[in-house]
Amino acid sequence: MKRERRTRRAAALAVCALAALAALDVRLRTVTYSITTDKLAAPVRLAVLSDLHSCAYGPGQRTLLEAVEAAAPDGVLMAGDMVDDALPEENAWTAIEALAADYPCFYVTGNHEWWSGEAERICRRMEALGVRVLRGEHVSVELQGQCLGICGVDDPDAGALEAELERAGAGLREDTFTILLAHRPEEMDRYRRFPFDLVVSGHAHGGQWRLPGLVNGLYAPGQGLFPAHAGGLYDLGETALLVSRGLARESTRVPRLFNRPELVLAELLPDCEPGERRRPCETSP
Repeated sequence: MKRERRTRRAAALAVCALAALAALDVRLRTVTYSITTDKLAAPVRLAVLSDLHSCAYGPGQRTLLEAVEAAAPDGVLMAGDMVDDALPEENAWTAIEALAADYPCFYVTGNHEWWSGEAERICRRMEALGVRVLRGEHVSVELQGQCLGICGVDDPDAGALEAELERAGAGLREDTFTILLAHRPEEMDRYRRFPFDLVVSGHAHGGQWRLPGLVNGLYAPGQGLFPAHAGGLYDLGETALLVSRGLARESTRVPRLFNRPELVLAELLPDCEPGERRRPCETSP
């Protein structure tokens, strides 16, 4: 009887230990979301990086960079908070410089870049590395022979969200798949005033704590408890919202639970006849 009790106790402790390890697992994972559109005639794959917060992913950021390389994206979207306001910046710039050397990269600021007091310097350094910084801009780019519109706005802490949205949303073409890169998903009602096909955000950190299958996220800044848009792809009618759970690990005061950091892939898939061409893309300078 005593031996049976000891065996049950040991089994219970083992289960608890495994559950704790699973809950606190912060290994990088890659998540793919597919968006179908009749505005493209060939697939386009975009890597989404958000909320890196200057965190470390191995020597030279190789874990993160190798995950991006394995995904073979056509471009990289950086949805803010790549640089932290407290941790040293070196890890962030190591990753960004390597990505910018290999892929077309697009970036918008997050709140932590503004909290650092260094947002303008960060934007200048991004541009010097060849990253396209979007602050109310709407650019046309050609990827895989397909024309896409990529727009972006600063984090609301910059104090210019309305004006930047007006500029970014002006003159959108109905026949061009257009993405808005904007850090905060809780501003979705403001973004939806313009006919963007896809909004890409971060900021929510996946709600920090999750119970898979039960609670998608416990708390997110700007959304509060049980956030509606903690992480994932949301069909909101004419506009889809893709929220990355982000890459933050050691920068967070509260540990992530059942909420692994993630590299997100947005697969844009054509819903038209194979080989059908859309209009030529007049790329922005």
